[in-house]
Amino acid sequence: SNHTIYSLNLIPIGGFVRMPGENGDINDEDGNYDPQSFAAKSAGKRLIVLVAGVTMNVLLAMILFTFAFGFGEPKLLPQIGKVVPSSPAAIAGIQPGDTIVAANNQPVNFFIDLQSVVNTELQADKNQHATVPVALQIRRSGSTELISTTVNVREHPPAGQGPMGIEASGKVVFDSIPLWQAPLRGVQYTFQTTSDFLKAIGQMFTGALPFQVAGPVGIVRITGEVAQSVPSEGWWPILSLTAVLSLNLAIINILPFPALDGGRVVLVLIEVLRGGKKLKPEVEGMINFAGMLMLLTLMVVITFFDVKNLLP
Repeated sequence: SNHTIYSLNLIPIGGFVRMPGENGDINDEDGNYDPQSFAAKSAGKRLIVLVAGVTMNVLLAMILFTFAFGFGEPKLLPQIGKVVPSSPAAIAGIQPGDTIVAANNQPVNFFIDLQSVVNTELQADKNQHATVPVALQIRRSGSTELISTTVNVREHPPAGQGPMGIEASGKVVFDSIPLWQAPLRGVQYTFQTTSDFLKAIGQMFTGALPFQVAGPVGIVRITGEVAQSVPSEGWWPILSLTAVLSLNLAIINILPFPALDGGRVVLVLIEVLRGGKKLKPEVEGMINFAGMLMLLTLMVVITFFDVKNLLP
């Protein structure tokens, strides 16, 4: 009675809503659009419909990030995971597994505290010297004694290395924050993640970043790995992963590519620029069909590499 058909496709990957007149192909005998169809609506109403899904994906990401920050803010412990050979840290005797306790007599509780001290010293030096000394207190793995050393951090480190030449071990703790800050951090993290994702897309197209995209198989694998971390790290990983997936879906869907919502938005804007003159239904249908064909081909290729990566 509500003229809605629910279906399960042969390949049940992804979900979608197909509205009558999406491609401008619903006409009566006189060549008029069905007044209930998508194509018969004004350009403004069609734009609202096209961006509604993307908007909800972004809002969902904000809500999920807010819930995640309700459990605390993830911060790296100041434990060393890797030391680059011949780097200032290696010369100072720092080893993997060491934990930085203090830097220039300032307590270091998280890895970001160490980075803050180093950056402050480098900024204060104003490029007057090639290196700047930073006094560290270190607790070595398996020992209760503190080791004092000085690292001459670099003003201009080699590409891919930091001023000290170290990498964090990756161990994370959750620093509690006031609950009223959780929504603010959720919104901030959403915009930061969006910015990082757009930069990554640009770098992949310029060749600065290897083309690495996960399809359905890869996402299932990643989700399984994240789910295994729940007992030790709580719900933060699974909430943040779900938020990132929702946000990535929004960004990809709004890209100006045929068959995606972003591509359909472009077609509506072209119609507006033409003074309300629509593209021929055949032309619009061909554009969206070509885009869908390319997307399906890309999905097959990505799934192939996902499966290949799972094989030993």
